Amino acid sequence: MEKIKKGGFKIVRAQGPIIFAVSDSIGETAELVARAATVQFNSGHVEIRKYPYVTDEEDVMEVIEEAKRLENCAIVCTMVLPEVRKKLVELAKVHNIPILDIMGPMIDIVSKITNIKPKLEPGLVRKVDEDYFKKIEAIEFAVKCDDGKDPRGLAKADVVLIGVSRTSKTPLAMYLAHKRLKVANLPLVPEVAPPEELFQIPPKNIVGLTISPEILYKIRQERLKALGLNGDATYATMERITKELEYADNIMKKIGCHKIDVSNKAVEEVAARIMELIGKGE
Repeated sequence: MEKIKKGGFKIVRAQGPIIFAVSDSIGETAELVARAATVQFNSGHVEIRKYPYVTDEEDVMEVIEEAKRLENCAIVCTMVLPEVRKKLVELAKVHNIPILDIMGPMIDIVSKITNIKPKLEPGLVRKVDEDYFKKIEAIEFAVKCDDGKDPRGLAKADVVLIGVSRTSKTPLAMYLAHKRLKVANLPLVPEVAPPEELFQIPPKNIVGLTISPEILYKIRQERLKALGLNGDATYATMERITKELEYADNIMKKIGCHKIDVSNKAVEEVAARIMELIGKGE
């Protein structure tokens, strides 16, 4: 590169044009737009420099000082902080640096058609994306650890739900997964000892689900009818239900975990209580 003096500043003659992708977040959008445009001109001849987290006047001055030293450059910015964006645009124009403000006009248009004030918070798109992927991860975890399928997952769960069959463990796990919580659920059956992993988890991360024997009887009877089975099956007898509930209660007492009676309660109501108990309330 050739360097010469001009007007007291050192000008750097770059090998090709340079575009500054400037943002008050990570700068991916500004860079993407710049690349999408330059590819139309054989983008190998244009260098793109990303300047993320430009959030105050000092940061703006650093970008402008760098651009002033270059003979052939432009700025593309995606900034939501109005004062910082305004300063960058003003200084770029003062120094005859071509600048494209993408976010400002777009925010103004959306604000006008929705009649809603913008949050003006940098990085919201990235946060929304992160939130989405956390939700997907939690849902996949709930499926993998449903009904005691993978006892190894118990230690990785934000909350473990335990209880007898038909106490809404799976619906609750899926509902909580949409709240970005990793949930494992485990059925308690007298004939099957709980996995040792259950007793190695902090009791505060475990929630036992209990239910009225009469309500559970009705639920199980309806379940058998839906499956086309005889209502006299042991699974739905009051004797069997009482035995299971007593066994589950003893396990919960042994663990010392939280307990919630789900009788006549909606999934949303129980889920809210679970989140409150484990300190994840909204």
